[in-house]
Amino acid sequence: MSDVQQRIHQTVTTNPVVLYMKGDARFPQCGFSATAVQILKLCGVNDFVTVNVLADEEIRNGVKEYANWPTIPQLYIKGEFVGGCDIMKEMYQAGELQTMLQDIAQAQAQA
Repeated sequence: MSDVQQRIHQTVTTNPVVLYMKGDARFPQCGFSATAVQILKLCGVNDFVTVNVLADEEIRNGVKEYANWPTIPQLYIKGEFVGGCDIMKEMYQAGELQTMLQDIAQAQAQA
């Protein structure tokens, strides 16, 4: 595993929710990344780690290899790759994403 892959693995396995995106949660720099942030907030998750892939080309390329997924944003929940913006939208509309994030959202609401 390369250094970049190890950094990505460390990030996704030590944080409950990680979003690799263009920009950050306060200032998304593409529509898909903005949508991904909004979906997480709609699920009650307001505290999550974002990694700005525009700030680090190694991470931008590395995360695509890590998940074997060609596009950004990429969502990880509890170390597992979930998908990109379209998959997040579909899972949200089906109620699946809310279920996956329920315990995290509840813990954040109580904090």
